[in-house]
Amino acid sequence: MSTIMEEARRGITPLVKRIAEKERMSEEFVRNGIASGRIVVPCNPIHNPEPGAVGEGMSIKVNVNLGTSRDMPDLDPDLRKLDGALTSGADAVMDLSTGGDVDGIRKEILSRCPVMVGTVPIY
Repeated sequence: MSTIMEEARRGITPLVKRIAEKERMSEEFVRNGIASGRIVVPCNPIHNPEPGAVGEGMSIKVNVNLGTSRDMPDLDPDLRKLDGALTSGADAVMDLSTGGDVDGIRKEILSRCPVMVGTVPIY
């Protein structure tokens, strides 16, 4: 299985076309940016989100942070935050959960979130 970067080095892909159209940029500009690492597409095909691109020449993105903690492990308030973020047009969500069933929480957020999702490691 090739990476997005490797595929972009070989030519314009359907993903490059989608990003270029969404960002209103030329396909070649997007392809070159991804191939060189100046543009990244945080996308895990298993979760099938709407791909977004971050980096040189791309539009500014709105990222929303949410997550549970040891003191507030209830997921419901964060699901309401997620709904509000998506309704408001957020481009990305960062799950900072450190309390409760973190694996279950992330699975639930991923199942409800059509935009890019990031997480942080728990040490």
